[in-house]
Amino acid sequence: QVQLVESGGGLVQPGGSLRLSCVASGSVSSINDMGWFRQAPGKQRELVATITVGSRTNYADSVKGRFTISRDNAKGTVYLQMNSLKPEDTAVYYCNAKSGWSKRDNWGQGTQVTVSS
Repeated sequence: QVQLVESGGGLVQPGGSLRLSCVASGSVSSINDMGWFRQAPGKQRELVATITVGSRTNYADSVKGRFTISRDNAKGTVYLQMNSLKPEDTAVYYCNAKSGWSKRDNWGQGTQVTVSS
């Protein structure tokens, strides 16, 4: 079992920055890919960024050039640096970790990000 806890969300003005963190516990050694997803009110959950154990990254087109995902495998932690935030980035952000040979999905509880003046 893998447990994930996110932190770092909050209220920020357009153009501002936030850094999200997600700490894994439990069977950390079984984790392979990690990532961030988000869900805005009335919309489906969507991929923001993912990162492999070898730090290969993938980003949604809407965040390319503004967001950066990174991870610390020794600490079982994944980060999301968000710059040049826009109101349309407002959502609950969820940490995801795939574990084991079956790449089981594990989810955090989510952290709210609100971009507003």
